[in-house]
Amino acid sequence: MAERQYVIFKLGNEEYGVDIMNVKEISEYKQSVKVPNTPKFVDGIINLRGDITPIINLKKRFNLDEASIDSDTRIIVINIKNRQVGFVVDEASQVLRLSEEDIEPAPELVTGVDKKYIIGVGKLKDRIVLLLNLEEVLSEDEKEKIQNIQ
Repeated sequence: MAERQYVIFKLGNEEYGVDIMNVKEISEYKQSVKVPNTPKFVDGIINLRGDITPIINLKKRFNLDEASIDSDTRIIVINIKNRQVGFVVDEASQVLRLSEEDIEPAPELVTGVDKKYIIGVGKLKDRIVLLLNLEEVLSEDEKEKIQNIQ
């Protein structure tokens, strides 16, 4: 039985997971510098250990209510097309192991572009965790725009 580890994070009251193998690091929240003419879900850029890193606000990307930044807010950093990209989340709480039998395919009501980045639904006793592929959260066009942010 294959098991994978997922970094669990929150957006509001909902829990999401991302494969730990795709996560470069989890950083404390840093205020980003706004960049003109970027998509509305791009909060800006930060300097993360010498790398200029675009910051994506997942709540804006998913059209969720925007939360305030607090001491639990984190930035999950992954690589997209050889570029470090950070995703703002309300909280990155834990790492969970899920076996294949604990994961169901994305529900049928998820269609279109969303289906690409929802890789499944993790079931844990009384919890449901939406498993995401953060690389697919952005369209090819959006990835291009982020590549060009300096």
